[in-house]
Amino acid sequence: MDTHRRTAVNEINPASRNFTEVTEPVSQLNGHKAPAMDAASFHSASQRILDAVNTVIDGKSEAAKLALTVLLAQGHLLLEDVPGVGKTLLAKTLARTIDCTVSRIQFTPDLLPSDVTGVSIYNQSSRLFEFRPGAVFANIVIGDEINRASAKTQSALLECMEEHQVTVDGDSYKLDEPFMVVATQNPIEMEGTYPLPEAQRDRFMARISMGYPDKDSEIEMLETHQATSPLTKVSAVVTAADVAAMISSVQQVYVSQAVKEYTVSVGRATRESPLLRLGASPRSLLQLLRAAKATAALDGRDFVLPDDVVNLAESVLAHRIILDRKAASAGETPHSVIRGILSRLPVSQDLADASARSGARTPPASGLRRNH
Repeated sequence: MDTHRRTAVNEINPASRNFTEVTEPVSQLNGHKAPAMDAASFHSASQRILDAVNTVIDGKSEAAKLALTVLLAQGHLLLEDVPGVGKTLLAKTLARTIDCTVSRIQFTPDLLPSDVTGVSIYNQSSRLFEFRPGAVFANIVIGDEINRASAKTQSALLECMEEHQVTVDGDSYKLDEPFMVVATQNPIEMEGTYPLPEAQRDRFMARISMGYPDKDSEIEMLETHQATSPLTKVSAVVTAADVAAMISSVQQVYVSQAVKEYTVSVGRATRESPLLRLGASPRSLLQLLRAAKATAALDGRDFVLPDDVVNLAESVLAHRIILDRKAASAGETPHSVIRGILSRLPVSQDLADASARSGARTPPASGLRRNH
């Protein structure tokens, strides 16, 4: 592992602020495109991450893969479910598998925006204002119970998540790359919470509902997690530079014109659906395609298939759309609406074959293998 990087988990709360001056707000990876990984190294690194996560989170391999997909697609992840199903544990485990900086923010009603982004403090000796960075200055930021903070504090993350920078008192500070926000929220307990506005939800690439584990996984958890938390045994298996190289590999995955047209048709169908008041935004379609490229790379392909888009559509789009009141009262859900749209826009064999042929005609740039 690189000796100049370390994993640091910091608890940030309004009563106890511990800021350190930023001497180099931009990491060595910022502004420099990392070289893409070869196929063998990419597969090995991704498998090490998934293996480490799956040793802690029993029976949730799909959730672990989606979390890694979001990381490699340079997105942000929203974990939403009832208490006690492993939302925060998944976020912490993913963070620990990477040798990078990590911070954790416990969102509370009295949390201030400056606790998240940082604040300028007047130095009497130098007679200058000095910037003290907030908790968002880390490669992976874990936001626990994000809906417990006020809308003003939640909005402090908007610029960070979209532009990977923080602006305080007119000065902008770049965030280190890779950068990912993993937020959790409880949809059941609504007292003392502030629901995420549409603009905030649209910044999250995907939303995962963990769900309860199956019987065998729950028995395994009771047998292995009694004495100590398995999180204590997790160590970094890749470096931040490795993740940057993996992201470069994902960016070079080929997307055919047919897949782009299919993705747009799904998005437009949500906007035209009489069951929805708000359909998918253009940003959501871009993030859907980025996630599909990451999925293709994790599956060992250097081209996207329409099935990649279909398999990710619910996770990427469901939290962004708003049901019509009549549809909601009739028992429809965002997931059921998206499933209905996908059923009306089936992936034909001709479309799948055309995507594969287009990928085969494109010279491989990322080193990922051809799967034909």
